[in-house]
Amino acid sequence: MSATDKAKNKAEEVAGKAKEKFGQATGNPDEENEGKADQAKANVKDAAEKVKDAFRH
Repeated sequence: MSATDKAKNKAEEVAGKAKEKFGQATGNPDEENEGKADQAKANVKDAAEKVKDAFRH
């Protein structure tokens, strides 16, 4: 996994967490769910990169 991809995935995950917390704080369940979805998407991308790395080695 390239460092750039890893950093992008981590940034997306952190942004998702922030969005989730903001949704909780404001009582906005749509924002909270969107944050959770962003986190899940980042985790899936991270897992896919790890699979690619496993096949490269």
